[in-house]
Amino acid sequence: MNRVLNVAAAQMGPVQRDHSRADVVERLLLMLRTAGRRGAQLVVFPELALTTFFPRRWSDDQREIDAWFETEMPGPETKPLFDEAARLGIGFCLGYAELTQEGHHYNTQVMVERDGRIVAKYRKVHIPGHDSNEPWRPFQHLERHYFESGPDGFGVWRAFGGIVGMATCNDRRWPETYRVMGLQGVELITIGYNTPIHYAPDPGQNALQLFHNDLCLAGGAYQNGTWVVGVAKGGTEEGVESLCQTAIFAPSGQVVARALTTSDEVVMAVCDLDLCFKFKHTLFQMDRYREPQHYTIITNQKGVVEPPPLPDGHPWGLADPK
Repeated sequence: MNRVLNVAAAQMGPVQRDHSRADVVERLLLMLRTAGRRGAQLVVFPELALTTFFPRRWSDDQREIDAWFETEMPGPETKPLFDEAARLGIGFCLGYAELTQEGHHYNTQVMVERDGRIVAKYRKVHIPGHDSNEPWRPFQHLERHYFESGPDGFGVWRAFGGIVGMATCNDRRWPETYRVMGLQGVELITIGYNTPIHYAPDPGQNALQLFHNDLCLAGGAYQNGTWVVGVAKGGTEEGVESLCQTAIFAPSGQVVARALTTSDEVVMAVCDLDLCFKFKHTLFQMDRYREPQHYTIITNQKGVVEPPPLPDGHPWGLADPK
């Protein structure tokens, strides 16, 4: 019998600065119940689902910064979501800003099983953007000012009848994210994101946002034989237009479900976890075909190291630009 998991991707429209957590949780509850009526066993919510994407604004007031973070999970505002999910017998993944007892600030995703039990937390590893005030931008992307890189890397957990991993937003652009989980047998990866369509360092990439989003999610799914659930918080939030296009990708890399709006929307797919086997044990049979002795540069080197230039006057060298 196939291991079938009914997965709902709960896309969110914008959360404005003056929206309370209680307001947001009511929206999450509505989508949770909608997914439950459609037979969902797992609902995936976006990155930083409880607040507006606050890293687009500069602040050096620590009290103001900490107000965006959760000090416990569940807390008073989020406990109704945990309670309702357990009552309905639905698990979920939720992205939020976490402030630990030790004072660390992480961009975190929590995985909750169908009985309300917290399975695991994942803390975002690849922190994008910048860490200093750059007022020349139409809006900022200050994740490196607000968040630390997660210290625990990419784990996977036995949950929902399979092997499940988590990643967040910019993690999806790095093939190492999927490969590390792929080498642990992952069968489903949940990824929430907040992605502005305008990219200030290179606006030429604006028109490519959807293409690049699909490219990395589909590639990660196919090359590691895993389901990937990519869930957006998008629309026009605080005047900034962000990508939606929530989608669920099969281990073949194909899109099997896609959101149609830029608002709160529940997208469903029946994910056969046994389909992963076909890809993990044929074309991408890692224990047979991988040659890790040739990949050491990936973990031993952080930046790009180019080969030495050709000597002056070499016939195949580039012409002097002067």
